[in-house]
Amino acid sequence: MGIFMAVSTLPHLALVAFLEHLEVERNVSRLTIRNYTLYLRRFCDWFQSTGNTDLSELDQEKMRKYRVYLSQYCDQYGRTLSKRTQSYYVIAMRSWLKFLVKQDVPVLHPEKIDLPKAESIPMKFLNSEKVEKLLTQPSISTMAGLRDKAILEVLFSTGLRVSELINLNRDQIDLETREFGVIGKGRRPRVVFLSERACKWLDAWLRHRSDNWNPVFIRFSGRKATPVDDGESMRLTTRSVQRIVDKYAKKAHLPIKISPHGIRHSFATDLLSNGAGLRDVQEMLGHKNVSTTQIYTHVTRPQLRKIHDKFHTQ
Repeated sequence: MGIFMAVSTLPHLALVAFLEHLEVERNVSRLTIRNYTLYLRRFCDWFQSTGNTDLSELDQEKMRKYRVYLSQYCDQYGRTLSKRTQSYYVIAMRSWLKFLVKQDVPVLHPEKIDLPKAESIPMKFLNSEKVEKLLTQPSISTMAGLRDKAILEVLFSTGLRVSELINLNRDQIDLETREFGVIGKGRRPRVVFLSERACKWLDAWLRHRSDNWNPVFIRFSGRKATPVDDGESMRLTTRSVQRIVDKYAKKAHLPIKISPHGIRHSFATDLLSNGAGLRDVQEMLGHKNVSTTQIYTHVTRPQLRKIHDKFHTQ
């Protein structure tokens, strides 16, 4: 039963046990815990508002009503929940119930809850020509421009998620071997590689820094860190990097709105277009399952056609 004994069927107590399990035993990220807290507290509030006080009372019919509630939800600003967000709520519920079942708590089995059909979202990526146009936009004559140049080059060279990029520290990057380790989604470690070009710009950015702060990418606006600070307060945020990418995408007059994740898609597409295998790209992206990597079949399908035309006899 792990480190938790006699988990309660009272919703809020059972939720506390689950969140502790995620933090201690699963070692998931703070962002995941924050999201699960939001999703599951909303369920607890709804569940109790409908007259239920014990999770053993949850059945498929009540779960159906909860999903109707999510589909009709509208906050004070008139905002609703997208199908994609609704699916996150259901995934969180299934994870919670799976944990409770393992603790022998008498609750609805998670397998009885079907996941909603995912929305089909077009994947945005740039071809090599458009990527090159984006990468040449920052003005390297300023420190901010040099930083932004290094950010864009590193994003495309490594396929890092934006959260992984902003968490980089100086002491984890080896510019000699042009590789370094990151802890990605799901706390999965992987090694990423820098191209010679990305390494050159990252080195230039770090050499031009006059501080000894630990974060690789720092901000220039706002209050400065104190002399005794390691610079943690200066670290760029996810939103800041998104703004930086958006700024240069507009400057480059790209035909689509691109994001840091779009550069990650472009990285994977470029690898596959040049002959990399799907399993190799899976490793470089840090995907747990190859099925996630298979969203890039828009690249592999033309290659399959060439193979078919070349080798099929009839």
